[in-house]
Amino acid sequence: MRGPHNIIRLIRTGATLERTGAMRVILNAMEAPRSLRIAARILGWPFQFLGLKGDPSMPPVTRALTALGPAYIKFGQILSTRPDVVGNDLAQQLRVLQDKLPPFSTHLAKQSFQLETSLNPDAIFSEFSEPVAAASIAQVHKAKLAETGETVAVKVLRPGIEKAFRRDVDAFYLAARAIEILAPFARRLRPMDVIEHFEGVVLGELDLRLESSSASEFSANTEKDQGFRVPRVKWALSGRRVMTLDWVEGTPLGDNDALDEKGFDRVELGERVLQLFLQHALRDGYFHADMHQGNLKVGDDGAIVAFDFGIMGHIDEYTRRVYAEILFGFIRRDYQRVAEVHFEAGYVPSSQDVDEFARALRAVGEPIFGMDATHISMGRLLNHLFEVTERFGMETRTELILLQRTMVVVEGVARSLSPQINIWQVARPVVENYIRDSIGPLAAARDLMNTLRVVGRFGPRLPSLVERALIAQSKSEVVNPPQKIWRTFYRAMIIFGLFANAGALVWLATRF
Repeated sequence: MRGPHNIIRLIRTGATLERTGAMRVILNAMEAPRSLRIAARILGWPFQFLGLKGDPSMPPVTRALTALGPAYIKFGQILSTRPDVVGNDLAQQLRVLQDKLPPFSTHLAKQSFQLETSLNPDAIFSEFSEPVAAASIAQVHKAKLAETGETVAVKVLRPGIEKAFRRDVDAFYLAARAIEILAPFARRLRPMDVIEHFEGVVLGELDLRLESSSASEFSANTEKDQGFRVPRVKWALSGRRVMTLDWVEGTPLGDNDALDEKGFDRVELGERVLQLFLQHALRDGYFHADMHQGNLKVGDDGAIVAFDFGIMGHIDEYTRRVYAEILFGFIRRDYQRVAEVHFEAGYVPSSQDVDEFARALRAVGEPIFGMDATHISMGRLLNHLFEVTERFGMETRTELILLQRTMVVVEGVARSLSPQINIWQVARPVVENYIRDSIGPLAAARDLMNTLRVVGRFGPRLPSLVERALIAQSKSEVVNPPQKIWRTFYRAMIIFGLFANAGALVWLATRF
């Protein structure tokens, strides 16, 4: 329930960060100005007694986020993939948030399974292990089917997780509203829309039936992708709070020592992770939007195996083309074209100067090329981009939030495997292939075919639509009714003409 009571929640958040020592660690890692550190200390110290104590055995930031709840843990998971932003030490501390949180009892997990499926777990499974992984929303058990002997993974939501997430999201809404009121310059970022989008994603993640559906669709889309695999869902053993799927042995993608010991090429793995994400986003418009190390393994055959499909991203064909053209422009260092695409898509107000925007983009992009990736500070780069977007009045594109966030996460995963990776060089072949396939004569033919299908669906209705329009016009007592009838007739002829021309254009395009 949203309301002023969430002020207490926000105060407790700051107090918890101060009490656990997390505030100091975060500000140091982000290289915050000394004045900001002093201000945070002065404002936070008097209220630290209101903060949650957390587990003293954990490092400060992990301790604070774990105590605050699942939404904060999700935030920590993202930061754990960005050692170039928060530093290697803090990133390593946050890594435990991915799949090493305190578990709940196996007895409760079996109860949830029985309530959801109406099946007795002791009869279905000959073995049912203690939790093998515990994350912010659910935990996973390794089990063996009594009937077939097949090994499966059983994912079960944490008890009371729905209520905990709603409480956190309600507080985020209050914070977003406060930002809009107290910081008018930040309204262009549409903080309320961002939180609303985040809420929708989280609620979808709390229904494992939707995750099962996502896993099934994702598996169908990627079944021909070499070096990538998605476990199959056991639908009869799944429900709203329980999900059962194939068990896959593998090495965690975040365990570099184990990967080296088994002889895997970490440079190749880093490149493959990045390219697979781009292929799924551009080719299918449907991608795994939570691709941190805790959700990825490397099978014994070298294939990357993805897990946890609670957060999936979807972008339409037009947005994919815009995104690809922007990436392709940066890769070619054609900043003028990148700027034009932003204007054509409506991402930048038409009142702005396109040439000036192109020069600003050049200032962002040029430092990336020709540099050792270890010398590029993603924190400074993101700060520069923020300044540029603020200057040119760009609004937050809520439909791209997941895409942008996942790109940051995936780049962090790739860089943790290969610190010298150059994302532009790795992305180039994928983007070029998509540009070739989606922008050109064949793509135009496909677009015309799709248009023809839409028009064709209305074809049988055209005579009745024209007849109704003529009858409506004949009943009108406006001046010069014959002229209106003729205009209606002309419009009908135009529709038929478009229908015929579309068919002719498709026929011609397929001949070349």
